[in-house]
Order: sequence, then C-alpha cells, then structure tokens
Amino acid sequence: MSTTPNDPEDELAGTEQPFVAHLIELRDRLIRSIIAIGVVAAVLAVFPGPSALYDLLAAPLVAHLPKGATLIATSVISPFVVPLKIMLMAAFLLALPVVLYQVWAFVAPGLYSHEKRLVLPLVVSSTILFFLGVAFCYFFVFGRVFTFIQSFAPKSITAAPDIEAYLSFVLTMFLAFGAAFEVPIVVVVLARMGIVPVEKLKQYRGYFVVVAFIVAAVITPPDVVSQLALAIPMCLLYEAGIWAAQIFVKHTKAPEEEGEAAKP
Repeated sequence: MSTTPNDPEDELAGTEQPFVAHLIELRDRLIRSIIAIGVVAAVLAVFPGPSALYDLLAAPLVAHLPKGATLIATSVISPFVVPLKIMLMAAFLLALPVVLYQVWAFVAPGLYSHEKRLVLPLVVSSTILFFLGVAFCYFFVFGRVFTFIQSFAPKSITAAPDIEAYLSFVLTMFLAFGAAFEVPIVVVVLARMGIVPVEKLKQYRGYFVVVAFIVAAVITPPDVVSQLALAIPMCLLYEAGIWAAQIFVKHTKAPEEEGEAAKP
C-alpha cells in the first residue's frame, strides 16, 4: 500500500535508528564514566586506602579535640561503611573531569558554534569553582569553626564526635561551599540568557547580600564564623559574576545577535 506525504507512518520513517544510536552513545558514555570512577576508586583503595582517606578528612577536627580524645563509632559497621563512603566520594570528585568530558562529548555535536563557546567555559569554570569551594571549606573554614566551637565547650565535657555524624557534617559543608562558589556561574547564565540584565544584577546587590546571609544562617552550623565564612565569599563572588557576565555576554553572542548589534 502506498503512503501519502502526510501519512503518519511516512513521517516517522527513519527516526528509530538515530534515536537508538543516541541511546547507545549515552549508554557508552555512562559506562566510561562509571569505569573512570571505578578505576580511581580501585587506586584509592590500594593507596592511600579508605582508612587513610578518613583520617585525612577528620584531621581538621582531630587537631582541635582535647588531648587524647578521638572520634567514636556508635554503629557496628560504621568503621567499615564510613571510610568506604569517603573513598567513593573522593573517587567521584577525582573522576569528575572525565565524567564532565563525557557529558560534553555527548551534547556538543548538537550545539551551534556560539553555544559551544557558551557551554564549555561554563562546564570547566563551574568544576573549578566547586573544587575551590570545597578546598576553601577544608583548609580555611573547618579550622576556624572547630576552634570557635571548642572555645565554648565546658571543661567537664570531653568531645568524642561520632564518625557518621562527622561525615554528614562534612558533606553538608562541602556541598554548601561548593554550591556557594557557583554564584558567578548563575549570574553569568542569568545575564547571558537574558533573564536578568547586567544592570538589574547591579541594582540587586543589596538584596543579594541579605539573601546570602540568610542562606548562610540556614545551611551552616549556628556559629558566627561559618556563617560569615559562607556569606562574605558569596557576596564577593556575586560581584565577580557581574564582572564576568559583562565579558561573557559580549564574546558568546549568536551570529544573528551580532548582526543586529552591528545595525545602526
């Protein structure tokens, strides 16, 4: 039976293969990402090992505990499960460049040249900023927070934090500071997509300061040090985002946008 040009079967002809090909490519790139994480996890399991990784993560707290005090495990399987979770988290973070490259390689063929100029710098810079946020939290914030907390601890109390509770605290802080350091990326995207013009972003400075301190008060522990350590960088990064947005918008315009801008 012949088909007319408007026949639904004719319209769908030949669409299955490309869709299946995309699914196969997506599967392959997911497998490569998982393999990358698995390889890094295997290396970390051999050196330095899950226990050493947890000791490294716990070092900022242990350094501020009373002499002779250590962390404790209140669950039977915690000494095994918690270091394993730390190892997997570290493996994912170390393999993140490979994972993001697989994501980029999957979506890049469907993007225009000006969109590639937009997406690739954002992927790279957002990854770097997230790592910077985690590093800032580990090397700067933890020491100040634990010092501040221990200064208020009564002499009659011997601090012995649970390792699972400490892991939960660390992950929360890492995510909070990693996400906070993404503020410039959010500002650039808002400006580039035309959702909020740069001039409006400048006018919203005062509102953002209030929002930053509210977010810091909600996310971080109830101490002044960690709240200021989160809110102040957010405000500075907001200013950096406005500066970056002005440059980014100028250099990632679509061809039709550049043509319209050139018209008198």
